[in-house]
Amino acid sequence: MRMKSIKWSLMLGMIAGLVSCGVDMPKETQSSFETMTVKKSDIELPYKFSARMKGQNDVTVTPQVSGQLMKICVAEGQQVKQGQTLFVIDSRNAQLELEAAQANLQAALAQENSAKLEYESNKNLFEKKIVSSYLLSNSENSYKQAQASVAQARAAVNRAKVNLGFCTITASVSGVIGEIPVRTGDQVSPMTQLTMLSGNTTMYAEFSVTEALVESMVKEGVKAAEVEKYLANLPPATFIMKNGTEYPHQGRVISLTGVVNSATGSLTAKVSFPNPDGHLYSGIQGTVVMNFAEKDVMLVPQNAVVRLQDKSQVYKVQADSTATAVEVTTEDTGNGKDFIITSGLNVGDKIVTTGANNVTEGQKVLFPEEVKSEK
Repeated sequence: MRMKSIKWSLMLGMIAGLVSCGVDMPKETQSSFETMTVKKSDIELPYKFSARMKGQNDVTVTPQVSGQLMKICVAEGQQVKQGQTLFVIDSRNAQLELEAAQANLQAALAQENSAKLEYESNKNLFEKKIVSSYLLSNSENSYKQAQASVAQARAAVNRAKVNLGFCTITASVSGVIGEIPVRTGDQVSPMTQLTMLSGNTTMYAEFSVTEALVESMVKEGVKAAEVEKYLANLPPATFIMKNGTEYPHQGRVISLTGVVNSATGSLTAKVSFPNPDGHLYSGIQGTVVMNFAEKDVMLVPQNAVVRLQDKSQVYKVQADSTATAVEVTTEDTGNGKDFIITSGLNVGDKIVTTGANNVTEGQKVLFPEEVKSEK
């Protein structure tokens, strides 16, 4: 006990000696929080829409005649050009039908020639008053009937040629071959789907546009007749694939349906993307991003906004340098740094930014030295 008393006496003596010698003891220092003055500025906001790609001309390839599939000339995923042969169907029956039609045409031509000779002969005899007008009329009608038979026979030949041509199926557009569910030797008919040909030189990204965006168009005074002009002035679009890769070519909005979907309350928009390298395919999903300019908005950094359950608040610096919590409504800018304040603050208000999460109601956040230095 005596030793402890001696130690305490020594410590108190040292402290008294330091004070008597004029040595200052360490003082607790207070530091200000970072603040900013609210003002209005312009910003570009990225609007994002979930989209699905579709070829400019997605064509379902089906045969127009029935028969056995003799040859498949392409492979799934192959790039083809317009007019390139895709499938070949057994053409023997079509060839026989063409030959029969051509034979019928020859017979009809011969019949027409005979009817013509008889009509011309009776016409000369009638002029010489050797035959009656009745006989002349009958021969004339026979000649006209023979001419009609020739026309029918020619039509049959043309139809047979068309059917023969249908046995070779070609690409109606340039694009990419989809899945081929049939195999060589299958019996096919006009009801059989051979493949899907996606015309991919230009691709369309289709997505839903909210009714709110349409209402904004109305507020801007866009009339129905001016929608095309409005779409042409919209900012370019970027396509982000599911893996986060950004497609290198930008697109433009080319259409907006005129009817709101009653179930979803949205319209369908279409963005056209060039596809020179064939990197886009029908059916792939991703995100269409368009940057729209917003003018005269109040921007604050995200660290200035404190989340309390379903409410957002900022700390407003009062004249006496104390902080007061103010409830605000915000809109996300999408840039990961700022919020737009839509209500709760006014231009010129000073708010706490860095450290806002550590501020308590009524706490002093600026001190004389800092206030003076700010001025």
